[in-house]
Amino acid sequence: MATRQLGPSVLAQIPSPLLEGALTVVKTLADAGHRAVFAGGVVRDLLLGNAVSDIDIATSALPAEVEALFPKTIAVGKHFGVVIVVIDSINYEVATFRIEGGYVDGRHPVSVRFAGEEEDARRRDFTVNALFLDPLEKTVIDYTDGLIDLDRRVIRTVGSPTQRLEEDKLRVLRAVRFACQLGFEIEPETYAEVKRQAKKLLQVSWERIRDELIRILTGPDAARGLDLLADSGILEVILPEVDAMRGIPQPPEFHPEGDVFVHTRLMFKKAGQISDPNLALAVLLHDVGKPPTLSVRERIRFDGHDRKGAEMAESICRRLRLSGEEIAEIVDLVGEHLRFIPVQEMRESTLKRFLRKHNIEKHLELHRLDCLASHGDLTSYHFCRAKLEEFSREAMRPPRLISGYDLIAMGLTPGPLFSRILADLEDQQLEGKITSRERALEWVRNQYVREDDSNVPSPESKES
Repeated sequence: MATRQLGPSVLAQIPSPLLEGALTVVKTLADAGHRAVFAGGVVRDLLLGNAVSDIDIATSALPAEVEALFPKTIAVGKHFGVVIVVIDSINYEVATFRIEGGYVDGRHPVSVRFAGEEEDARRRDFTVNALFLDPLEKTVIDYTDGLIDLDRRVIRTVGSPTQRLEEDKLRVLRAVRFACQLGFEIEPETYAEVKRQAKKLLQVSWERIRDELIRILTGPDAARGLDLLADSGILEVILPEVDAMRGIPQPPEFHPEGDVFVHTRLMFKKAGQISDPNLALAVLLHDVGKPPTLSVRERIRFDGHDRKGAEMAESICRRLRLSGEEIAEIVDLVGEHLRFIPVQEMRESTLKRFLRKHNIEKHLELHRLDCLASHGDLTSYHFCRAKLEEFSREAMRPPRLISGYDLIAMGLTPGPLFSRILADLEDQQLEGKITSRERALEWVRNQYVREDDSNVPSPESKES
């Protein structure tokens, strides 16, 4: 066992309410005769000087003893020794020191036995996550050489890589995530085992895979994450459609950077870090339709790759078990990513409808990154930015001047035609050609009401 004494200012990195509640938990357990320490990510992040947003606590106390000591607890996993202690509305996961039995499904241990502090450390995934901190003594306790690996900036399994990754197949993906999140290298034997076990990742639920993937894509080095996912074979297993982008050539006059995968990777590099999961997935998938639409005629072409990509993005998002709302936005971003090409030639009404989309900022950012990672021409981006400044909210969303009741009063029969009339009328408003109710009624009579009352649009309506 190795130890390291912390300086007096290290704990001050933790937000005051979070730290005070955690110290209350540790002191309460210690006063009752139990050992209690901060465990896992909080210790690692404190030593690296990273922000801390939650604190997990490991203890010698049994779950029932933990529950008896605190007025408000949540029994989320008593069978595995885990109890949530609530202090001033902040949740602290308090877990009894334990050893886990065999893993028959690559995810869940068949049994759990409560054990000592060192045994608990040695059952954890990676050495940098197996550190403990006694916050009362301000001492870091290390049973697995995690301090050495932290100093060397290395991700290494606790003990045998084969055993650790076999226990929980998600650790294959977590190794990549921690390497990108922390800016560490994966130790060679651990990485070799990651490659060997990549195909077994599908034994894990898609929800867990999705969560780790999103952490990589929204992390500080998603471009490196894509490289590791591709090189390790993980990408081919979980997202073969994205892996298929590797080596797909692009016309050099538009994409001097290289193939489709290189372009996508470069978008993440240009972004720095994308915090929004939907935007990150849209960046990843915006050109996923290129491999199946590749053709070579007068030049390399990907005709309809935006539509094909939207279809594929929907399928992939369903595989990742995203919500309907999340899927709809990602499909929208992928399917519309070429809309910026003709913006300067759009009718004003069409442009205003596009720019008033609720998520236009995400569309703009996707387009900006797309340009920066290819030809670098941001003309359309700046044009849209200028138009957003120019157009008032009312100009993009004019008030409705007439309703279906007005159309019925004109003798028209309710049906699909009503939606078309009102949409055409809104186009006229967006173009600035109609600004009053009286003019709107007159326009509808002229365009849609025939003397024979047949409800058939007059030829003049085509000009709108």
